[in-house]
Amino acid sequence: MSRVPVALVFPGQGTQKQGMGEPWRDTASWSLTEEVSAATGEDLADLLLYTPAEQLRRTDLAQLAVFTVALMAHAEAVRAGSLGGPVVACAGHSLGEYAALVAAGALDVGRAAELVAVRGRAMREAALASKGTMGVVVAAPLDQVDELVAGIRAEGAEVWVANINAPGQTVVSGSPEGVAETGERAGSIGGKMLRLDVGGAFHSPYMAPAAEALGRALQETAFAADHLPVVANVDAAPHTGGHVWPDLGVRQLTSPVRWEESVRTLTGPLGCRRLVELGTGRTLSGLIRRIAPEAETVSVNGPSALATPTAVRR
Repeated sequence: MSRVPVALVFPGQGTQKQGMGEPWRDTASWSLTEEVSAATGEDLADLLLYTPAEQLRRTDLAQLAVFTVALMAHAEAVRAGSLGGPVVACAGHSLGEYAALVAAGALDVGRAAELVAVRGRAMREAALASKGTMGVVVAAPLDQVDELVAGIRAEGAEVWVANINAPGQTVVSGSPEGVAETGERAGSIGGKMLRLDVGGAFHSPYMAPAAEALGRALQETAFAADHLPVVANVDAAPHTGGHVWPDLGVRQLTSPVRWEESVRTLTGPLGCRRLVELGTGRTLSGLIRRIAPEAETVSVNGPSALATPTAVRR
């Protein structure tokens, strides 16, 4: 492989599945399950190997599972020397931001795992207190989705833009009624809605109670003073100082994930020509190909991808 500037990207909640840890079970990085278990009080080995899919949908468990697999994928990729170039920046989609902070040297595994556990529990509790849902509007321009949901809010229903994932893919979040109304009207702007099977209205004001709980934990967490650039969901800008993350982490829970802009930051100002997705699935690689088709994408979703890296490029 030619050596080119590399960005590491980490997926978020929604990529979990039963047995997701099995591919990594016989690797050296499996020891990370013990480290995360010790920090959180959860049995990560059991969670990643045996927990039924229905139980793994629980927000707090899903987040720990996705986070831990992302760390294992990163550790094995580094150990194998298969990233293909110098890592110049990291980014993660929602929950994935915590794995990105570990990879960038802003947090150690234990502290990040503690934050993920607090975050997952707080989001689950907020979702149980205020019933909400999410849906993805496809094939419609972002500005028109923004205008549509603003109009629905003005009529009294609660719905907001939650994830700006890629051109023609915008996730909305809010009350079941507000999201349903957005779906009914999506055709008026040339789009259609796909409902998401999620446990709450994430990245919306419904998560304000979770942001308060997470904020306390973030303020008590020691971040590295300096670290590799991490492009934040909240502002799609690269940050290299640990002092900013308590504020960004709180704002992330109630703000849109600006993933499309984040990828453009990685491939534009930061000069990343290869984006390596580390974790289960290939969701981010698919989005990146739509945002920056000129960039090379690599999905490290199992040890076999490290053995034949060219086979997973798209």
